[in-house]
Formats: sequence, C-alpha cells, structure tokens
Amino acid sequence: MQRINAYALRAHLKRGGVIAYPTEFCYGLGCLPNHIVGIRRILHIKKRPQHKGLITIGQKFRQLAPLLKRLPENDIQQYQQIWQTDPPTTLILPARASVLPLLRGRGRGSLAVRVPRHDVARQVCWLAKNALVSTSCNRAKKRPCRTERETRRQFGRDVLIIGGKTGGYKQPSQIMNPFSAERLR
Repeated sequence: MQRINAYALRAHLKRGGVIAYPTEFCYGLGCLPNHIVGIRRILHIKKRPQHKGLITIGQKFRQLAPLLKRLPENDIQQYQQIWQTDPPTTLILPARASVLPLLRGRGRGSLAVRVPRHDVARQVCWLAKNALVSTSCNRAKKRPCRTERETRRQFGRDVLIIGGKTGGYKQPSQIMNPFSAERLR
C-alpha cells in the first residue's frame, strides 16, 4: 500500500471530498458518512439513484456504532464473528434517526455496514478516524474497477485515489439481514 498522509486525507474528507481505495472485491468510492456534499458527489460520479442507499465500513465496530441504534453486546459479538469469516458480509442493521436518508436509502430505517477484511480499507478508516461510505467504484450499471489503473482512467479527476491491490474475491460482499437471515445479495 502507498503511504498516506493522514492529515491530508482527513482534510480532503472534511471538505466533502471523495476517495477511491481497494476493498475485498473491487475499488470502492468513499466519503464521510455524515457529509451530505460527499455523498451527493458519490451519487453524481456514479450516476446512481438517490433512493438506493450506500454501504458504510469501519475499521472496527466502534466506528460504526455512532450510526446505529444501540445493539445488545452479544449481537455485536456475533456480527464481529461474521465479519471475520468468508465470504465478506455486509449486514443490514437498525440506523439512528440522525443518519442521512441519502446514506440509508429513502424510507429505510436501517443501514448497510461492514468491517472489511481488506487491510487497506481498514487502514483508510483508521487514518480517517471515522467510518466511511463504501460503494463500488463504477458508474451505474457498469463493471466495477478492479485495479488502480482502471480507477485512475475512469475517476482520476474526480477522486483522491489510494492505491493498492484488491483482495482477490470474485464477487462483492454478500448483504444479509441478520434479524431475518434474508440474503439480499
């Protein structure tokens, strides 16, 4: 992984800047989950409908907790175990009312969250000192960028790119509702 200036990264994100970084399957686009300008930029860059909602990642559950309703400790331990197993799994959990509707998805009371298994994605959250939006780096209905080169070619002018290799998974994280055991992707 390239060396990242933590101060420059945090300043970029606080201005509503968007970053691209490797994850388990592909490059992800990210911003601060409470920054409406950053979220709108991601939606504009991707040409993604506003009603769908976005995934949020954190280095540890502790970074995700401020976005979620209070959960029983034994549930949190179970989610942490899920995040350490294959395949990578995103969970749909109850969101706090203060979470932006653009992040949750219009009309939804839940949020898609994950502690990634990819070292660079976790390190970027650690350096940012915050959870981050994490959506695939692609335009709507197009193939996600799997390399730094593809990411630079398609999004180089619009985002700050953090280089590195993706995790080699053949599919994006599965999305699961742990309360109903329903698999959404």
